Amino acid sequence: MNGVHQAISLQELRHLLVRIFSGDALGEWALLLGCLGLALLLSWGLRRLLFSQHARGSVMFGRRIVDGALFPLLAMGFAFTARRLLPELGLSPALFKLALPVLVSLAVIRLIARVLAAAWPQSALIKAVERLGSWLVWVLAVLWVTGLLPVILDELDDIEWKFGSVHLTARNLLEGGLTAVIVLVTALWISSAVEAQLMRRESMDLSTRKIAANVIRALLLFVGLLFALSAAGIDLTALGVLGGALGVGIGFGLQKLAANYVSGFVILAERSLRIGDMVKVDGFEGRVTDIKTRYTVIRSAAGREAIVPNEMLITQRVENSSLADTRVLLSTVVQVDYDCDVERVMAELGQAVLQVPRVLADPGPAVQLSQFAADGLELTLYFWINDPENGSGGVRSEVNLAILRTLNRLGVGIPYPQRVLRGEGLPMMVPPSPQAGPAGGAAPAA
Repeated sequence: MNGVHQAISLQELRHLLVRIFSGDALGEWALLLGCLGLALLLSWGLRRLLFSQHARGSVMFGRRIVDGALFPLLAMGFAFTARRLLPELGLSPALFKLALPVLVSLAVIRLIARVLAAAWPQSALIKAVERLGSWLVWVLAVLWVTGLLPVILDELDDIEWKFGSVHLTARNLLEGGLTAVIVLVTALWISSAVEAQLMRRESMDLSTRKIAANVIRALLLFVGLLFALSAAGIDLTALGVLGGALGVGIGFGLQKLAANYVSGFVILAERSLRIGDMVKVDGFEGRVTDIKTRYTVIRSAAGREAIVPNEMLITQRVENSSLADTRVLLSTVVQVDYDCDVERVMAELGQAVLQVPRVLADPGPAVQLSQFAADGLELTLYFWINDPENGSGGVRSEVNLAILRTLNRLGVGIPYPQRVLRGEGLPMMVPPSPQAGPAGGAAPAA
């Protein structure tokens, strides 16, 4: 029976292709090209009119308009409308029988690809999932066009399993899986759109926006998962057993992972750490660049990044240089000669350090006579900066150069290490006269 259905499908497909490439199908080709051109023109106009600033890389418009989801969705809608008008125009729907499955497949592929790229833009795994999903959609489209899809679905309906009171077939699982994909992609799309809108609201604190985006995504995914399980024919009351097993698993093996997730929400809610803060954790110092639900990314001034579990930020000591005030105090030390006018030197050095661009005028720099060292007077210069995320090496170097130029201008030297040697009870050694000979006698005549 399946062979008969397949033969009929292939025969119909052969006749369909012959009709498409015949001269009678020119009107259908013109109508289909008009639908594609209208969809492209409308997508381009909407991008320029509504989303000129944020359309690049968006779900609907993509990067080049045609790689977004809006173009195939509009083309699919126009093609469906045109097919309804074909009988009134006296045209056969041969071409649209092939064009509509292709447009539907293209719209599904573009929508899934753009939503996954917006949710996880840098994930290599998502790119592999995107390619696999594209192949599956195209295979379903080919089965649809050839007429084999109903035959395969009937065969899958005969494969069944029974788990207690739950009766499942392979067709139910396939349809439930497709429904789950649609629901989850929709949930990710909505959460990505909400997150993008939240991130553009500069009136709200960045950490608050981040926690709101994470909570919304988690809730939407949870609701989408429930819908997907219900669509697959799984009784949701069985989730009570699953929840109990999950609780046991968390208690034994997943407690660290759960602690990191909970700590992430606590950090975002308490705002003890914010994106942009300069922190020092476990000997690593840098700027907080991102706070995920499981870990926090800290980037040092040298470009190295540390991925710190959120639990460590809750249970260990964290030095935050920017929690209440972004200003950071730095210092440098220099020695000057004992015989210099130290009060004038201190005043001149304070004015010189104040001219360095990154040094703050309020509070201004301070110079203190910190120690009477063995080789000279030790001066400590304190100065403040309010951009610690740019590093301290550069500003410290500029301050040291300003100090060196000032000392050179005033004629004040930086003393070298000096040692005084005393000899007591030893015979004094008198250097020989230049006129004396090798043995201490008179010098030979020239």
